[in-house]
Amino acid sequence: MKIVIAPDSFKDSLSAERVATAIAQGLAEVWPEAQLVKCPMADGGEGTVESVLAACDGQLRCTRVQGPLGMAVDAHWGWLPQSHTAIIEMAEASGLQLVPVDKRDACTSSTVGTGELIRAALDAGAQRVILAIGGSATNDAGAGALQALGLRLLDATGQPLKPGGLALAQLAQIDLSELDPRLAQVRFDIAADVNNPLCGPQGASAIFGPQKGASPEQVQQLDQALGHFAVLCARVLEKDVSDEPGSGAAGGLGFAAKAFLGAQFRPGVEVVAELVGLAEAIRGADLVITGEGRFDAQTLRGKTPFGVARIAHQQGVPVIVIAGTLGEGYQHMYEHGVDAAFALTPGPMSLEQACAQAPGLLRDRARDIARVWRMAVRQG
Repeated sequence: MKIVIAPDSFKDSLSAERVATAIAQGLAEVWPEAQLVKCPMADGGEGTVESVLAACDGQLRCTRVQGPLGMAVDAHWGWLPQSHTAIIEMAEASGLQLVPVDKRDACTSSTVGTGELIRAALDAGAQRVILAIGGSATNDAGAGALQALGLRLLDATGQPLKPGGLALAQLAQIDLSELDPRLAQVRFDIAADVNNPLCGPQGASAIFGPQKGASPEQVQQLDQALGHFAVLCARVLEKDVSDEPGSGAAGGLGFAAKAFLGAQFRPGVEVVAELVGLAEAIRGADLVITGEGRFDAQTLRGKTPFGVARIAHQQGVPVIVIAGTLGEGYQHMYEHGVDAAFALTPGPMSLEQACAQAPGLLRDRARDIARVWRMAVRQG
């Protein structure tokens, strides 16, 4: 009996590696002779670097960069030396979690730290950069990241623009002459599941600006500023990607990556699955167990259980989900390769209690699943 354990992290509780370990412990109590293959996963958001490094022979590196409001932060990123691949979570440098709620400012926050991480990857000899762009605090269309990589954005007096998306309204000139030439030799993959364009009612400012501190008036100002930036970029680059799906991801960092880095967008879970060898791990398996903190209709938008179930379904392997909670519409996943889903908690319990007891609860659920599955195998 071969069982592949491929969960995401349980946010604010356990990493994907610890979730997989707890599930494996529960299974082993009932089925000690089973072959248990742990394959921690992520969908391109928080935990992507950790999941990949747990499965690959990689290194965790740390670089001091500018945070979203200019403060210094220590940002971790992954390095796979055999393939010269850097794995960067932009949230480490430019993430919303770095800014207290009362200080969030979509108008002045900058992605310069993300650009500094890319520069560190170039210095390390990167031939491929995987950029996971979930959880940003920024709305600057990636301007800060590009400035950190040598792009000069100047106002009408020839002075560099101040940080942030609102300053892009003052942009008069884009100077490409000092853009790092190494960028042209690197493959950039963006791990993201956001399909928004840069501007408009479904754009970065309108959809994501409010959660980053933008008022309704500032949303309009930011949308106009990013639109102005896109127009000038199109003149310089002789192409316009602002309306392409994903350009509005991470406050418009997707736009900068497409326009200046030639980045290709891929579902985050697909990128992680490729790096950790999930399809190969599932080959010949009898069962796959995956999971996440909240399993609901939103899982269909490319979260980890959706990606894992799709790969398992292609090989005819059944999938069981263990989730912190089962939310509205989770049953839709039964049409996409999931065979059964179980909530973590056995009864009423506060979020704090569930987080504190998560390892034991995971072992309990895994043990229950193993008992039922073993009974079915015996009877089959």
